[in-house]
Amino acid sequence: METIARWLAQGRDWLDERGKAAWIAAMVIGFIFFWPVGLALLFYMIGSKRMGCHSWKNRRHHSRAYSGTGNSAFDAYREETLKRLEEERDAFVQFLEELRSAKDRAEFDQFMASRKAKDGEVVA
Repeated sequence: METIARWLAQGRDWLDERGKAAWIAAMVIGFIFFWPVGLALLFYMIGSKRMGCHSWKNRRHHSRAYSGTGNSAFDAYREETLKRLEEERDAFVQFLEELRSAKDRAEFDQFMASRKAKDGEVVA
């Protein structure tokens, strides 16, 4: 029994060295050859947090870390740049809305002109 446990530990360590892709490949191969093995690997990976996304904690940590660098000149420059980019984005979104509205208006006018032409009215 110790031999099996040692063999499984060596396999786990080998897969850990190769990363998440190796675990996924082992799980897929397990499903292909004998589905309970693939299912067991899937549950093991979820339970041991090998498939977990650790970035949720890191994202919260990084978002707090980027709130200030300690260099006031850089922080002011960054805030100004982000504000300018946000204003440019808002102006671009407004431009796209106006462009879509103009396109819709032109299509509607074309539709109405073709409808009037079908009814026999003279289009000016």
